[in-house]
Amino acid sequence: MRVLVTGGLGFIGSAVVRLLIDETEHQVLNVDKVTYAANPASVKEAASNPRYRFAKADIADGAAMRALFADFAPDAVVHLAAESHVDRSIDGPAAFITTNIVGTFELLEAATAYWRGLGRDAARRFRLLHVSTDEVFGSLASEDAPFNELTAYSPRSPYSASKAASDHLVRAWHETYALPTLVTNCSNNYGPYHFPEKLIPLTILKAMRGEELPVYGKGENVRDWLFVEDHARALLCVLERGKLGQTYTVGGNAEMRNLEVVQRICDLLDDTLGLQPDGPRRRLIRFVADRPGHDLRYAIDASLIRRELGWQPKRTFDEGLAETVRWYLGNEWWWRPILEGRYDGSRLGLTTVKQP
Repeated sequence: MRVLVTGGLGFIGSAVVRLLIDETEHQVLNVDKVTYAANPASVKEAASNPRYRFAKADIADGAAMRALFADFAPDAVVHLAAESHVDRSIDGPAAFITTNIVGTFELLEAATAYWRGLGRDAARRFRLLHVSTDEVFGSLASEDAPFNELTAYSPRSPYSASKAASDHLVRAWHETYALPTLVTNCSNNYGPYHFPEKLIPLTILKAMRGEELPVYGKGENVRDWLFVEDHARALLCVLERGKLGQTYTVGGNAEMRNLEVVQRICDLLDDTLGLQPDGPRRRLIRFVADRPGHDLRYAIDASLIRRELGWQPKRTFDEGLAETVRWYLGNEWWWRPILEGRYDGSRLGLTTVKQP
């Protein structure tokens, strides 16, 4: 296939690009606006492959999207481009509305016009996969059943509200215009190449360097963790074999309190690097004021994608977390420029002290 990937320089998008280039024969066009969290280094090896192309473009630019569809002539689209950090959406929601809602609208318009112009066989093969989040479902109580494909939407942040709107647009284009679409809603991803404003990479880099480790509230918020490469494989399964019009919830079956995640990272670094002069890294944990509208718990029931498509995560959380810690320890070339201001590392409260 010829696959157009939006947001392919981001965390999940780059994992999808690497998978497509490394393990399939598909041709890839990576379309990315190159915002603060996009990093060309995340697809450095894929970029040298003749099956890979890159276009710097904003999905909210309808003319640019139409031109890219006409030029590349994709058989499929994997739509990952999005503003995705909840804290940033609280500070500045406008970018989330523009990219996640208007951008998805413009992409759907371009895709629909392109699809309608295809011959019968090509139109039958075409599909658009929209990648979303479990945050659109709101917050679970500790005793609630996990989210599934039929869970009602209840977004509680500007980020999740904008993603919910984009999900509804995709489904509306399928029902109204018969555009062949699929939707996935995933749990929290983690793994290599994760921009260090999110909990796991931020904690790894701060704990490596002996800095205080901020944890919202009392660290009781629960997330279902999914290794990013397992997620990329799930998306490929859905793209190639999913039922058109269907939604698939994708999770790692690894619920854990945020405090436990931070503690496990501390313990892994103590085992790998040795204790610091002042003792175990758990002493660095500091509870800070909770963020507004902080959802208590997310959890995913991924039984449909397991049953229909045979997908399941390959890594347990402990395996994936250990791999992630090792990757950050061994790949300073990737994260060092972020901390030194090439990206907006200053906002993260990360210093530029050399790694011990």
